Amino acid sequence: MIRDSYAPDRVEYFALMGIPLVEPGDDLTGLIVAALASNNMTLMEGDIVVVAQKVVSKAEGRIVTLADVKPSEEARLRAAETDKDPALVQVILDESNEVVRQHHGVVIVEHRLGFVMANAGVDQSNSNSGEVILLPEDPDASAARLATSLQEIGGQNVAVIVSDSIGRAWRNGTVGHALGVAGMRALIDLRETIDLFERPMQVTEVALADEIAAGASALMGQGAEAKPVVIVRGFNLVPDDEASVQTLLRSRDLDLFR
Repeated sequence: MIRDSYAPDRVEYFALMGIPLVEPGDDLTGLIVAALASNNMTLMEGDIVVVAQKVVSKAEGRIVTLADVKPSEEARLRAAETDKDPALVQVILDESNEVVRQHHGVVIVEHRLGFVMANAGVDQSNSNSGEVILLPEDPDASAARLATSLQEIGGQNVAVIVSDSIGRAWRNGTVGHALGVAGMRALIDLRETIDLFERPMQVTEVALADEIAAGASALMGQGAEAKPVVIVRGFNLVPDDEASVQTLLRSRDLDLFR
């Protein structure tokens, strides 16, 4: 049953220690394999490798130097209204389909990948001075490449989640969520399954990839912890060769916040 697959009685999370600062062009698979060895670990069948977006973006060279950005008139106007750097606002606009809301210090946008998020995920933390880090060009593809290369090296079928932290409507604080997924069903549909009282459930869908990413984020930390990779063990995953984070995005006609 799907119910048994997504809700095991026990899971384990292991933060990999010793992964160095990632630079553009680095072999992320090689860094993970080396860290596994130094932590006396090997991947097991069905493991989930959760990788922080920032190291994926750095390895893929998704870095912009703000001094090289020429702000548009719109960027200058929005920068004045939000008290942000016009060059930074231009990068945010370049990564976005539309601006949803803005306020002092923040621009809420629909990212070109479909995510509704603050500042298009453009981040200055843990980057060199004057540089910003963008989301991966295609996080699902990034996850799939990692899953394939890890399987080729270790021989085990593993899933990969590229994760990031995000704020939520009506809630303070950030929480980890999935930006890209490979090798596992990201959304578990429980509609029409039976609850404890023999009633069919009507609307319940479980954002399993997001729940796993949130747990991993609690180990990764948000500052100088330097633990960008977490191994998750114990889920009996529903395999999905066409896995995509897009299944987690609510369609615009059902989005009550816009």
